[in-house]
Amino acid sequence: MSEPDFQPIDRAVQTLPSITLAEMDGVKLLNRIDTKYLTDESTLVQVLSDAVAAGYRALETEGTKISPYNSIYYDTDALEMFLEHHNRRLVRQKVRTRVYVNSGDAFLEIKRKNNHGRTKKKRTGIPLSEMGDFSCDEQASAYLRKHSAYSAGQIFPVLSTGFRRITLVNPARTERLTIDSRLEFENFRTGRKAFLGPAVIIELKQDGHLSSPMRGILLKYRVKPVRISKYCLAETLTDPGIKSNRFKTKVRAIEKVTRQRIQVL
Repeated sequence: MSEPDFQPIDRAVQTLPSITLAEMDGVKLLNRIDTKYLTDESTLVQVLSDAVAAGYRALETEGTKISPYNSIYYDTDALEMFLEHHNRRLVRQKVRTRVYVNSGDAFLEIKRKNNHGRTKKKRTGIPLSEMGDFSCDEQASAYLRKHSAYSAGQIFPVLSTGFRRITLVNPARTERLTIDSRLEFENFRTGRKAFLGPAVIIELKQDGHLSSPMRGILLKYRVKPVRISKYCLAETLTDPGIKSNRFKTKVRAIEKVTRQRIQVL
């Protein structure tokens, strides 16, 4: 692959005032409504410029406003969590481990979606060494049993995701915006990898359907809401044997936005 050019995004995000983790304590939104958007890096630079004028602030941790994240998604041998999403089950969940690369902090995270479209996330800290297998950790295993329908022995690492994240907070601190770019996936079952190139996935996280200046900014640049899951997208791209017809439209949408084919190896 050619070396990615991060400079336009890096320069744009540096124009945003900083907000610290401590200041963001009131904007955790672990029980929330999520709206996702799909765009490309060149449009993102324009969105960030308008975000400055609208008073948004960017989370700064470890001296940077763009942080690398790595996640590992877990599922059953039959990929029950993936198929529940594919088959449009309203009440569903995902289980993953995630590490904030700059700090080394790692978590077991359980995301549950109810039939009213609300997402509730629970998480607990784990040692970094348990990212790929927390089954011997009694506390983490008990946490999983308490907050999900699965035990540690029922689920296994399925695939990994990596990306760079920018997190914005509005002036009223009633919403968070996560902006993920340079997404890459690796499937542990098939050995395949996929790279989304200049695609950008934006997620607006609110406690309800409140008014948001960011919605207007995204509309200005014709960035429309889209239903997309990193886990389901990664499975679709890297496992040709999986039932994934419903998600193939998302693949085409990304290629249309970025004007290039997604690279799968």
